[in-house]
Amino acid sequence: MDSDDLGLFGPGSVTWKVHEEPILIVAGLRSLYLQALHPRAMAGVAQNSDYRSDAWGRLVRTSTYVNTTIYGTTAEAEAAGARVRRIHDRLRATDPATGQRFRVDEPELLRWVHVAEVESFLSTARRAGLRLTDAEVDRYYAEQRRSAALVGLDPADVPGSAAEVAQYYRQVRPELRITREAAETAVFLTAPPVPWKLSLPVRLGLNLGPARAAYFGVAGTAFALLPPWARRMYGGLGLPTTELSANLTVRALRLALAAVPRRWMEDPLRQSAKARMARLAAAGT
Repeated sequence: MDSDDLGLFGPGSVTWKVHEEPILIVAGLRSLYLQALHPRAMAGVAQNSDYRSDAWGRLVRTSTYVNTTIYGTTAEAEAAGARVRRIHDRLRATDPATGQRFRVDEPELLRWVHVAEVESFLSTARRAGLRLTDAEVDRYYAEQRRSAALVGLDPADVPGSAAEVAQYYRQVRPELRITREAAETAVFLTAPPVPWKLSLPVRLGLNLGPARAAYFGVAGTAFALLPPWARRMYGGLGLPTTELSANLTVRALRLALAAVPRRWMEDPLRQSAKARMARLAAAGT
């Protein structure tokens, strides 16, 4: 029955194995740094999004969407994709270089956002210490074509293996550059405003220095995990970044998150998926 449907992927998938990792909160930030390097994709966000005034709300909505596609039922995932397609269908933006108007759901833009996101998830998890075989890596990319289809992409046009992702990056890199909007977004991601729920303590003079320092450390790690060519485009942002320090830091973060009780880290969608899995396992015995 639909209530026991395990969705687009299920417990035997590499997707569930990767997205079990709490360290993917760092991967999400990495993907935003990377996505901002595409001038047209960045223009589409900047001209249609409230991310500056509602940064944390947008982050929550994006996280909920991703978790719905991963852990929701098939019907829930398809409904979430349909909502995104309806929103994209009415959005337009202006190319900052040419002045040309374009749709934000052009396939090349959707493909860039998709690849930057899933490659960030996978590479961050692996560099944090998640062991995956080369075959599992390719399976993850192939599985994620189902997510790409939800936003309107033809799965056949989406990289479905590590080699295809690497080739895609080689092809798209000449189109990437640091624009004013990308630089502003990167600075914003590195030092975002305090969430409104914390604004009262700030006004009362309470010290949020440790929280800010912790976030800055996460942001610095996310930035350091970018491909070297992407970091060079940003000029480093003044952040201390080396491959070794990035690997050591992200592994330490993963170990720290592993010490947190899993029930505190799991959102309702993931808990619901595990409950459906348990019901199916019980019914099969």
